[in-house]
Amino acid sequence: MPSLKPEKNVNRDGYLDGQLLIAMPSMGDPRFARAVIYMCAHSADGAMGIIINQRAPNIDFTELLEQLNIVPQAERIRLPSAVDDMSVYLGGPVETGRGFVLHSADYYKADSTLPIDESVCLTATIDILRDIAKGSGPDKALLALGYAGWAPGQLETEIHANGWLHCPADMELIFDPHVDRKYTKALTKIGIDPVRLVNDSGHA
Repeated sequence: MPSLKPEKNVNRDGYLDGQLLIAMPSMGDPRFARAVIYMCAHSADGAMGIIINQRAPNIDFTELLEQLNIVPQAERIRLPSAVDDMSVYLGGPVETGRGFVLHSADYYKADSTLPIDESVCLTATIDILRDIAKGSGPDKALLALGYAGWAPGQLETEIHANGWLHCPADMELIFDPHVDRKYTKALTKIGIDPVRLVNDSGHA
């Protein structure tokens, strides 16, 4: 996994950290079909991102809190209402047993929270789940299991082969509870009609 040091989180020419990757219809890997990925790190060392539009099937956030012994079942009814609205996402095919929380920058834990840009951070420790359960977590959050990773130069090769588009990220899109519309919204941000894109993808 590429280094996620805060000093690398400033977007530089040619690097896509803090932006969205959008899978082209011709994407050959079914794990990334119609994927929208928030890029957490991108450098000469490789790239790492979180898929933000693939819900994990049959995994409930409150049940996950119970399984991790964060919240006893008897106290489930006391959880903040926002917890009931949280979904668990499939963040990517790497380290699928590990949780990563993308969240708004109003929450920060020294030594565990990594700012990606001025509005979005990444925290991968269980402390943030405890704080969310107590109602002292970030205003907006997305829990993903696993991440998408690329070796040095791999993502650039895939982009040049027309596997991905990219566009600026925004909070509304990242944390939109209507997951099914994120792909279309991301394409619309760069002025692309999804229907036309699908039609054109089959032509040379």
